[in-house]
Amino acid sequence: MSAYAESSVPDQAGKTVLVTGANTGIGYEAARVLAGRGARVLLGCRSEAKAADAGDRIRAQHPDAEVVWVPLDLTSLKSVAEAAEIAKREPRLDVLVNNAGVMIPPLTRTEDGFELQFGVNHLGHFALTGQLLERLASTPGARIVNVSSKAHVPGRIDFDDPHAERSYSPIRRYQMSKAANLYFTFELSRRLAAAGIDVTAVACHPGVADTELSRTFPAWFGLIAPILRPLFNTPAEGALPTLLAATAPDAEPNAYYGPQKRGETARSAGPAKIARHVRDEQVAKKLWELSAELTGVSYLEG
Repeated sequence: MSAYAESSVPDQAGKTVLVTGANTGIGYEAARVLAGRGARVLLGCRSEAKAADAGDRIRAQHPDAEVVWVPLDLTSLKSVAEAAEIAKREPRLDVLVNNAGVMIPPLTRTEDGFELQFGVNHLGHFALTGQLLERLASTPGARIVNVSSKAHVPGRIDFDDPHAERSYSPIRRYQMSKAANLYFTFELSRRLAAAGIDVTAVACHPGVADTELSRTFPAWFGLIAPILRPLFNTPAEGALPTLLAATAPDAEPNAYYGPQKRGETARSAGPAKIARHVRDEQVAKKLWELSAELTGVSYLEG
């Protein structure tokens, strides 16, 4: 069996896909390939200029590509709601790729007072998913893809201090947000099944990819990055698990995809390992309820 590659992505003509964080890195590469396969791609990102640049780069490779900017700032629940309203005008929504993220920044708060990583990586996407669920559910075979990380393995949800008001460790909060992505995926899948809704929730991770996420890393990382870079996935390689999760005809609920080489850090895409603790249904249910309370977006209750 040949390794998974961009050429493995099936025809996407007639489909509509929303990718968050689509102007750079893995989100851009996924959008590029999906648009090249014929999908109408909604670029969910903050900057109109950066979205326009991404669209121009995609059309330079695929002149007939259909790409549209959807203004989306995941640090603002107001912006999330406005983006959802725009996306809901689409006659169909086949795939929602919850990709955008931030990684180990200094302590920062979102517009709504959430710790930035938990707010952007999890809560913003939780709210966006809930507000787009009706459109997804009305599209046969729709799919929700949550981009997590190998960092989910040590990640734990700090229910006693969700906003990092008592203490803040950038890496631990990142790990928490990536564990939240998987708790969310599995709880979402359970609730969709219980409600009899034909939408598939899957997850993926990019391994170690050389993207703009590293812009918030400590200065010393910049000194060693050139040495390590040959071991990293390129953004295009890092997008392969996302593409597999978004388009594989045989993807099932709760599937989790990642790179296949060097301990799931690089190359190709296929089934990935899931830490046992993120299968805990009680924690997932508690996180869901907290997320609904914090965002004010309730869906699939019960």
